[in-house]
Amino acid sequence: MALVGPVGASAATRSATIHRDLRAAILDGTYAPGAALPSERQLSEELGASRHAVREALKRLQQAGLVSISQGGATKVRDWRRHGGLDLMLALGAEGELPPEAVAVDLVRSLFEMRASVGADAARLAARRADAATRADLVARAAALAATDDPAARTAIYDVLWDRIIDGAGNLAYRLALNTLVAGQRVLSFDAATVGAEIADAPAVGALAQAVADGEEDAAHAAARALLIRSIPEEA
Repeated sequence: MALVGPVGASAATRSATIHRDLRAAILDGTYAPGAALPSERQLSEELGASRHAVREALKRLQQAGLVSISQGGATKVRDWRRHGGLDLMLALGAEGELPPEAVAVDLVRSLFEMRASVGADAARLAARRADAATRADLVARAAALAATDDPAARTAIYDVLWDRIIDGAGNLAYRLALNTLVAGQRVLSFDAATVGAEIADAPAVGALAQAVADGEEDAAHAAARALLIRSIPEEA
């Protein structure tokens, strides 16, 4: 691994470089699950970095679920597929460091599939739980979307419409998942080019909004899923 950073790099920069490269070595199988990483002292000597920089890099790996650190013991590699979170997947896509395994399952397709599943169920819950103001707002936004042909304007309206559906669902986990996806838009973009098949169908958007407004849970779920699956990339 080429871990040595530029001469004079700050401790934070060196720590980030060490973290990134150790993470890549874990994800590509160089360090397999259950294997022990070199000690903090060994890494420090091999990389010409301070032990503080190494320690901070290892802490970040632990926080991401990639290693377990035993007090006074070895740092063991964990199975990232079992212990990593969505934040890891988004970080990898944003930094262009996907391991071969993740490329094989197609990161973007996986995220859009998750979006479709969560969105459909959120629509179902919103049909059950949303208050009157939210229901009326959804219908009004669907009408506003139908009233414009501008893709950018439609996308902006559509984004807010889904934000209202998530709010109406009253599910904190879905809200946090949406926040994570939006924060990672370098990986998963929801621009007009990506979700064009969704925003182009104003009647389908209107049917979704009306189903939620009418409290029709099954219809809301079906309408949402029918819209959202349109943006899932085809399997290779």
